Amino acid sequence: MEQLKILMVDDEARMRKLVKDFLSKSGYEVIEAEDGSRALDIFFEQKDIALVILDVMMPKMDGWETCREIRQYSQVPIIMLTAKSDERDELQGFQLGVDEYISKPFSPKILVARVEAILRRTNQLGTAEMLEAGGIVVDKAAHSVQIDGQNVDLSYKEFELLTYFIENKGIALSREKILNNVWNYDYFGDARTIDTHVKKLRSKMGAKGDLIKTIWGMGYKFEAE
Repeated sequence: MEQLKILMVDDEARMRKLVKDFLSKSGYEVIEAEDGSRALDIFFEQKDIALVILDVMMPKMDGWETCREIRQYSQVPIIMLTAKSDERDELQGFQLGVDEYISKPFSPKILVARVEAILRRTNQLGTAEMLEAGGIVVDKAAHSVQIDGQNVDLSYKEFELLTYFIENKGIALSREKILNNVWNYDYFGDARTIDTHVKKLRSKMGAKGDLIKTIWGMGYKFEAE
């Protein structure tokens, strides 16, 4: 399969190199830009960028402005990188249509995992309709689940939730992020909706329910070999 192109935008050359090295090892072609203005030039020249990684604080044109400009013409997945861990920044990012938001410093391996999760979600990796992890087999086309060879009857939202967990295996997911992606709306405040569905899903999964780990004060993480 042809390499997917990722545009890495950051004014720090060292940061661009770090991300490029890790993504290149995972089979992606990485194009670098040192500021938002250059990023836009590349984005509109290339026309086949699969995903954009944008730093917030940059000269000439910052990440928010660059994101706003791209969103006028394209729904390409965008990951924002920021040194700030300000909830207002994160909220602004999601309002602008940012797909993922990562605070510096971050683990390059986690960044790669999130890039792959987004590309799977947007069907750019051309992944199969079958997902398998820890003895769980999800058939996305048939909307069916088997655990250790036994069919498990899940509601529509339970199925979507389990699929999202498996596609983001090993990644800590906040309740807000889960709701944004599984329920497809912004949801802030009461987390009982997600907790109730996770409780029901775990119950139906039997012993495999333990693969969905609770991260206290944040959300959940699916862990399986």
